[in-house]
Amino acid sequence: MQERMERRTFLKGSALALGSVALGELNSTDAHAATQEPRAKVFFTQELSGEALLKVYSKIHSGIAGKVAIKIHTGEPHGPNILPREMVRALQQQIPESTLVETNTLYKGKRYTTADHRETLKINGWNFCPVDIMDEDGTAMIPVEGGKHFKQMSVGKHMLNYDSMVVLTHFKGHAMGGFGGSLKNIAIGCADGRVGKKMVHAAPDNEDFQSWLKGEPFMENMVESAKATIDHFNGKIVYINVLRNMSVDCDCAGVGAAPPKAHDLGIVASTDILAVDQASIDMVYKLPEAELHDLKERIESRQGLHQLAYMKQMKMGRDQYELITV
Repeated sequence: MQERMERRTFLKGSALALGSVALGELNSTDAHAATQEPRAKVFFTQELSGEALLKVYSKIHSGIAGKVAIKIHTGEPHGPNILPREMVRALQQQIPESTLVETNTLYKGKRYTTADHRETLKINGWNFCPVDIMDEDGTAMIPVEGGKHFKQMSVGKHMLNYDSMVVLTHFKGHAMGGFGGSLKNIAIGCADGRVGKKMVHAAPDNEDFQSWLKGEPFMENMVESAKATIDHFNGKIVYINVLRNMSVDCDCAGVGAAPPKAHDLGIVASTDILAVDQASIDMVYKLPEAELHDLKERIESRQGLHQLAYMKQMKMGRDQYELITV
């Protein structure tokens, strides 16, 4: 791959109306000329290691200071696809005053209560540093600027204790979101387990998943929830997607996750949440058909690409980007 590549892959055959986010035959130069917006910088490495993770982080870390939250998905017990602990440890130990952060779940799994969640953390090897379950001591409401679905979002109360955030995401499919990138990681992952997640899912007081919100309305709820967290950190937030073990299922599925069919692609990082998720989708959509088929079906059957369209509508980032290999 060239040292600097200008990438923009337009997804073909989708019935979703994404405007300038995805479909069409425009090339990136024409699109850039039309918008007159500078491209976001997205840093990329094919290597999957702690050293590679540190390398891409070094390109985006300038706004990260003070007490740092590293938002990851720690997964259900024995999940086969969660991020390698040694990789995460390599990053965490190089970020001063950093803590891994999580929240409890809305569904009644092994991370529903704080006690069960802490036991699952031990099982999955998240014991090399403290892990802050941000809603352990309650919740806090933060504003959603410009939202049409929410004016406030409920998050884990401890999130307010941090000065900046590193969103470290295992990029993969997702049962309800279609795909889980940086957006999903903070949209669901920073919302607390009892109030915020219930708001995002528009969930009733039961676990009838069929009645939970789906499709474009759910994607928009996720985007607005994430915007609350992004605005809260006011520029002191960065995003890293690790494209490995990309099952169609989230790490919430634990040992029940479908085996990945797609090969590992690498790590992308940016200070722009839309650019990092767009770049990840573009890479996935360039996979050979046999590897892409299941992921694409999962993404499009859930209308997951609307995450990108609505992020752009909410002015949360840029879909035009320069991919820079490091």
